[in-house]
Amino acid sequence: MALLACATPSAAQRKATSVDGSLAYSHVEKLVGFGPRPPGSPAIAKSQAYIADVLKKLGLQVEHQDFLANTPNGPVSMKNIVGKTQQSGRPVVILASHYDTRLMTNAAFVGANDGGSSTGLLLELARVLSPRRNAFAVWFVFFDGEEAQREWSETDSLYGSRYFVEKLKADGQTQVIKAMVLMDLVGDRDLKLENDASSTPQLMELVRKSAVELGYSKNLAASQKGMVDDHIPFIRAGISAVDLIDYDYGFNNSVWHTPNDTLDKISPHSLKIVGDIVVRTLEKLGQGH
Repeated sequence: MALLACATPSAAQRKATSVDGSLAYSHVEKLVGFGPRPPGSPAIAKSQAYIADVLKKLGLQVEHQDFLANTPNGPVSMKNIVGKTQQSGRPVVILASHYDTRLMTNAAFVGANDGGSSTGLLLELARVLSPRRNAFAVWFVFFDGEEAQREWSETDSLYGSRYFVEKLKADGQTQVIKAMVLMDLVGDRDLKLENDASSTPQLMELVRKSAVELGYSKNLAASQKGMVDDHIPFIRAGISAVDLIDYDYGFNNSVWHTPNDTLDKISPHSLKIVGDIVVRTLEKLGQGH
């Protein structure tokens, strides 16, 4: 795993730009308020405008990746949104989330945790990290089309991340990306982040070490599970990537992919925990750990 040099922020800088779980939660609240966000829906268009507006107000360079996904339901218009710090020519660390929700024709699925929690946290991390002086650029990437249009498969899932990686390859930029940190399902009140066997082992070890140092060891699952998520296209392209995810959402996944995935099920404190872990992980990457 390639390691980067990074200026360590002072105590005053850390305090001024520490992760605020309530601010992250407020973004989730806004997204959930738009309603279900499957690709191509009116609600996802509102979400796209909201995400882009927040990123622009933070002074980030905002790029829209519009593409037509070939799905079992026919061609579907999708959009990845990327906010970039103004540090061209430097190595890049990607922080990412998907912001779409699973398509449900017979129920209102607002995805407060599944898509909403990680998107709200990523917007908060953009606020925290964009003012910092880093030796690397940070890209805040919001993927569309993570969810299957019908049934999860290699071809019916991960549309946004697959497109993003193919574009990296086409642009000759895969070597520029030093690490990718994915967040998904991070708002559960009973937070327990998976020890994902699919993630790059060194990067997962760095994440877990960061969590322990911050006093969050109780929020780490002990046994390994293999996650198939938006980090997989990056892994396959030879890019170090890690997935921060609490897959056991509700008792035996009783809330996951159901209309019960609502705002009252997620916790600002859980969002802060994950945000703190991500920030510490980036600091460690920068210090050459």
